[in-house]
Amino acid sequence: MFIAFRVFFNCRFYYPIFTVLFLDFGLTVAQFSILNAVWAATIVMAEVPSGALADIVGRRRLLVFAAFSMLVEMAILCFAPRGNTTLLFSFFLVNRVLSGLAEAAASGADEAIAYDALQARDMADQWGRVLDVQMRLRSVMFILTMTVGAAVYDADLMTRIMATLGSGYQFTQAQTMRFPLYLTFILAILTIATVLRLDEICPNPKADGTCEGQFGGSTMDAFKLTLSTGGWILKTPFVLAVIMFGMLFDGILRMVITLASQYYRMVQLPESLYGILGSVMAMAGLFIPRLALRIAENHSPAFCLWTTAGTAFVGLCGMVFFWPYTGLLPALVAFSALYMVGFYVSYFVNQHASSSRRATVLSFKGLAYNLSYGFIGIVYAGLLEVKKRGIDTVDIHTQAVENLVFKETFIWFPLTLAAGLAVMTAGVLVFRARR
Repeated sequence: MFIAFRVFFNCRFYYPIFTVLFLDFGLTVAQFSILNAVWAATIVMAEVPSGALADIVGRRRLLVFAAFSMLVEMAILCFAPRGNTTLLFSFFLVNRVLSGLAEAAASGADEAIAYDALQARDMADQWGRVLDVQMRLRSVMFILTMTVGAAVYDADLMTRIMATLGSGYQFTQAQTMRFPLYLTFILAILTIATVLRLDEICPNPKADGTCEGQFGGSTMDAFKLTLSTGGWILKTPFVLAVIMFGMLFDGILRMVITLASQYYRMVQLPESLYGILGSVMAMAGLFIPRLALRIAENHSPAFCLWTTAGTAFVGLCGMVFFWPYTGLLPALVAFSALYMVGFYVSYFVNQHASSSRRATVLSFKGLAYNLSYGFIGIVYAGLLEVKKRGIDTVDIHTQAVENLVFKETFIWFPLTLAAGLAVMTAGVLVFRARR
């Protein structure tokens, strides 16, 4: 059920056209960045409290809330009006807030309920294999949703399919742009069906079969657990370092993936291929988790860090050149690094966190990730606006301006990664020298 939840909750049909979907609805790139910053800010405010609540009142309850929030957020997008930019932005704003609450509620609670189930059966050492299977199955689902989502978004392709079936019906972009949203709404229903079948396994059963530390407590208990867990992370250098480095990689790579459809457009790839491209990216998830598992089991965490850093940096540097068509190759390399980050952080953090605070620790990880993502989103939105003001737009089409600004500002992603790695590595070396 944990794997099914991850698949249905995270694999969405609109992901391959995420950026252009917002733009085709009538929003600008700057508004898109602001909306994603709001999404990240919502997670930041709800992330740790939700993790503590999961440890206090139960992980299953948080996952049920996440599933129903997903259903409502998708319903809002399915019926969002076009034409009035202010009203449209309001609809998307509510959607981003609900999406952030759903992500915060699920973050940590899903891994905690699964890891505790293994731990209760003395199988915690199999967690790496669970992550491997989960990532690979999720990649298979990504391939399906990416391919279908981009295909149904393309009005010309849908019209040709209808012609092949003997119908002369002509689809418009205004119609097909909502098809990926309708399909994701169906996934939301499947997500609800999945979480309702989850069982809460007691992580610490007593000899008589009763549960030690049964879920239950007050808001003050959740607050105390939050403070206690935050202090534990600060006093555990290894866990803190894993979360900090993961935060750096995740924030940058996730923002780049968020803008992937705009990047594809800039390297002259047709929209009808976006789903196939997303599927190609997802195929990396079929073998990278298995590779990451072998590396983690046979090499040091530092080796895991630098192989991830090298992969991400090489990919981002290649994307800066926006090579027509072949620009897909460095994007594949960069996006592959995100699978490595997700595996390594979960692998090492769950090994060191106790069951009583596991969901809270994972929520702190999610908090750090989304602080990074939100900060990068805000800074990048501001950078886009500053760069746009410096361009003479009198004789340039609006979309051409957006493309030019996007291309000229992309170099800041590899530069930020390099600077962040340098600062964090220096901090680790200073800490070791003082011990």
